[in-house]
Amino acid sequence: MSDGQLDGVEALLEEARLLAWMPAPAERLRLREAAGLSRAQVASAVGVGRQTVANWESGETDPQPPGRGKYLKLLKGLAELHPAPTAAPEVAGPSGPPLPTTAAEFPATAFRADGLVVQGEPEPCIRCGVVTPFKATDGRSLHPGGLCLPATTPPASAAPPATQAEPATPQTSGPTAPVRPSPTPARVPSRPQRRAQSSARAQAETNTLITGAVHEELERAEGDAEAALQALVKRAIPDVMRLFEETRATARYQYTAYPSLPDILHKPSKREPDQIWEARPNFHHPHYSLKAPGTIRVTALDANAAYLSALKCWLPIGKLEHHTGDEGVDPKRAGVHLVTPAAWDHPHLPDPLGDREEPGALWITDATLRLLLRLSGPKYGLIEAPTVHESWTSGATENFLDALRKVLAAARETALAEDDSITEGYVKAMYSKFISTMGESIHNREIQRPDWMHIIHSQAYANLWGKAYKAHQAGLEVIAMMGTDELHVSGDWRQVFTEGRGLSQMKIKHSDAKASGEYTVGRVAR
Repeated sequence: MSDGQLDGVEALLEEARLLAWMPAPAERLRLREAAGLSRAQVASAVGVGRQTVANWESGETDPQPPGRGKYLKLLKGLAELHPAPTAAPEVAGPSGPPLPTTAAEFPATAFRADGLVVQGEPEPCIRCGVVTPFKATDGRSLHPGGLCLPATTPPASAAPPATQAEPATPQTSGPTAPVRPSPTPARVPSRPQRRAQSSARAQAETNTLITGAVHEELERAEGDAEAALQALVKRAIPDVMRLFEETRATARYQYTAYPSLPDILHKPSKREPDQIWEARPNFHHPHYSLKAPGTIRVTALDANAAYLSALKCWLPIGKLEHHTGDEGVDPKRAGVHLVTPAAWDHPHLPDPLGDREEPGALWITDATLRLLLRLSGPKYGLIEAPTVHESWTSGATENFLDALRKVLAAARETALAEDDSITEGYVKAMYSKFISTMGESIHNREIQRPDWMHIIHSQAYANLWGKAYKAHQAGLEVIAMMGTDELHVSGDWRQVFTEGRGLSQMKIKHSDAKASGEYTVGRVAR
């Protein structure tokens, strides 16, 4: 037999040994948690998706090739480092709470205010003895919802039940041995609670991808913060796409990454835009000017992380379908629409269609159409509803990118609290590049959804318009509104907006432009 044939035989034998040894799903989970590894780390190491690892740990599916071999080798190594506890849990003495002796005496699972099970230091479960981080209401470890493994439950033969024909003889001397009842279901988490638990675990694991990348580049740059940030910005596109896929591991919607698109969403050339109008604002109040003499004080405000907030918007999931008239206008659909807008007769407020020079029909995004329809309703009554001529839409959801938004927002919030400018800059690069390259870009080949890009841009402008209207309704004068985040007002703006760097807050904008920070304008004679 040749050396190659021997190597093949040894490989088969090794795989057979690992398959025979393969631990139960609960032990797979215990080994990973004992090693402090996230599902994302394991998935990356063995070449599968994070949800696949979750399925292997829950017992929904057994490990399968091609990742099975690497996964079992990893578990084998972890088992040597973190052997399973063999000793039975000690009975609490006088200093601790007594072991339950009846099913009714088991404490209930402890839940936090947000519906997640309380976790702490892993200890043996008081019901079955298997180590678990989940806690009961009295602080001891307890599997939630009676989810103990039958194989680890003490066998009934250890304490045979007494019968009336042969009554049990009471013990007259020595300590009474505690009775271990069979598992009795405790309060089972509801579906929303289980979904919240899964979401929280997924968010925690994706957060480790962000912190791990920062630590990796800082170590590679030998502590040089500027060099580390530059490296993180360069890798922002593949990193955010990985985050996107990770946050979609438990999603209920399948999306189309490369749908066939109508001509209106294709650029005629590299330098020419497509036909979609995003309603980008460039508003300046006609009654005020920097050149006119005056003492009216104006504050330039900045809306924080405007594009990150705009990820919360209605996005089409599948292939866009054509509709004539207003057939494509539906709260549960999104896309782009050809409309003829009504005239805007409020010169003291920004036009919700932005700085548009040419009259007539134009293609707008779903975010802009929703804004126009709101403003035409009874709550605002500011404009007539636009006439819709045709649409390209698909079934939509407002929460499609919400998991990604929450992960990035949480990382940004933590970075601001810790004065971590590296992570803050890295997060900003990820969400801004994610949006800017999801259209027809050579820098991101994993997705081509220019309709999403336009809708998110328009949502950012619509959000800024809402802030301008809020300021106007509170008695402030809106002097200017530009781009995605710039709002200039006169008056006590702190009575209207909370100052800070949070997503819902506003801060004073400082730049090299003349009209930044605080400045004065004069009223123009009319």
